[in-house]
Amino acid sequence: MRLLEVCCGNLDSVRAAVKGGAPRIELCSALEQDGLTPAWEDLRTARARYPQLTIHVLIRPRPGDFCYSPAELQQMAADIRTALSLGADGIVIGCLTPSGDVDVPAMQILMADARNVTFHRAFDVCRLPFDALEAIIGLGCTRLLTSGQAPTVAEGTDMVRALREQAAGRIGLLPGCGVTPRNARRILELTGCTEIHASASHTVNGRKVTSSRTVAAILRQINPTFGREILPE
Repeated sequence: MRLLEVCCGNLDSVRAAVKGGAPRIELCSALEQDGLTPAWEDLRTARARYPQLTIHVLIRPRPGDFCYSPAELQQMAADIRTALSLGADGIVIGCLTPSGDVDVPAMQILMADARNVTFHRAFDVCRLPFDALEAIIGLGCTRLLTSGQAPTVAEGTDMVRALREQAAGRIGLLPGCGVTPRNARRILELTGCTEIHASASHTVNGRKVTSSRTVAAILRQINPTFGREILPE
């Protein structure tokens, strides 16, 4: 069974992801800024409403680069502890050095408090992706979210496949960025991955909100036996 993780920037998106059949979400805020740490009340509410849903929480205190100061790392570590205390099942983080390598000491600070960690698309601006992959594996991350260092993952499938082959089962590869019902199955076929990440969103009153129809359509494409109807919004 291939798995869809839906990136949700608000509670309306969480509701739509669940309605569409998604088993796992990445909860964040500010999708227009590529995602920031969510409001804790959103996490608390999502956990209470959907106890069976797997919720991974993005920890990113600001937009911009992924080079964090000591004060920012302290805040991120505190946010990780808060997220886990509120019922998060996993944490999504990524730290880089100014030269574009994985910031191993910074990640170690955060990993001390985290569990079930996804290294996010900060990876896609690393200067040496195969070295970065080894550093991420060495840190003990569970999975790597990546577009294969391309503008969309449909353009980066060769890189994702090469990364998966190098990883050889030591970490999960989670292709994401620009995933649609039209390309999701092909991306998984070309990369050999079994999980995929999408926002499945449309714009409602000027904000990005997940579409339950799109979630269901992607699930139907990657799992032909998926039985849920494509639901009205």
